[in-house]
Amino acid sequence: MKAVVLVGGFGTRLRPLTLTSPKQMLPVIDRPMLEHVIGGLGRHGVDEVVLSLGYKEDVFREAYPNSECAGVALKYAVEPEPLDTAGAVRFAAEAAGIDETFIVINGDVFTDLDVTSVWNRHHEVGAEATIALTPVDDPSRYGVVPTDTDGRVLGFVEKPPVGEAPTNWINAGTYVLEPSVLRRIETGRKVSIERETFPAIVADGGLWAVQSDAYWVDAGTPETYLQIQLDLLDGVRGPAVDGISTDATVDPSALVERSVVMSGATVGANAVVRESVVSMNAVVGDGAVIEGSVVGPGAIVGAGSRLAAMTMVGEGAQIEDNAAYVGAKIPESE
Repeated sequence: MKAVVLVGGFGTRLRPLTLTSPKQMLPVIDRPMLEHVIGGLGRHGVDEVVLSLGYKEDVFREAYPNSECAGVALKYAVEPEPLDTAGAVRFAAEAAGIDETFIVINGDVFTDLDVTSVWNRHHEVGAEATIALTPVDDPSRYGVVPTDTDGRVLGFVEKPPVGEAPTNWINAGTYVLEPSVLRRIETGRKVSIERETFPAIVADGGLWAVQSDAYWVDAGTPETYLQIQLDLLDGVRGPAVDGISTDATVDPSALVERSVVMSGATVGANAVVRESVVSMNAVVGDGAVIEGSVVGPGAIVGAGSRLAAMTMVGEGAQIEDNAAYVGAKIPESE
């Protein structure tokens, strides 16, 4: 079973963390986000993943020099230019020689979706494409997918105005596709699978959906990047994990509450880390207070400083002693 994982985006919403790393390579508890995603696919029988690469593609190659991730074989397809979602799928699938039914997933989706059930339903109804759906409170940010009672998709409405969505079931970013879908995607230009390809398949009656209320988070924003880690600490997804690495150094007088302190990180005397992430090899100085924020790899937070309200400190950045930041991005980026 083969899958294309889309990881080519710039991750602009997660800057400054993504100034130095693709978002799918950002750490989640103890390993990159990508390893959580591919590990989930592997548990459903996927044995080969094609990474659709673009931004900082070398970071992926360097991380997995043996072309294996979470026990799954990797292939790489590097877009010559951004091709949007459908263009990226076609380019990656053809580069890897995929000529049979395959899976596509967005590389920043954290989910407990039963991929096997989507795969089985796809074959049961003879669909050309089958998409997983998840319910959300505000569907205006997503692709909304109304279906009939059997699950055949009736339409595909990308990001409808607030209050005008026909349903709250949205595209969950996991698809099962027949190779014929690739022939629908024009080459040589950007093509959106949500705005062009799927509506065309709907018109031909070949798009089906599987609804699931399993755990699902689009981890592409600072808030959701923090959420997926706190959910693992809280046991929302399986048994609760310990967020403090055995290779971290936390002073006995420091207070770490509902937070992740990764390998090589240091938390100084009388410091407070609450509902936050302190990444690998970062340093939190004596008496510093970090609440609801993310400190990137190798960053240094000076003694007595205070970070709050989703302050994001990029890789290697330094916060001076006794500084205070609320909702800041350090360094700032456009």
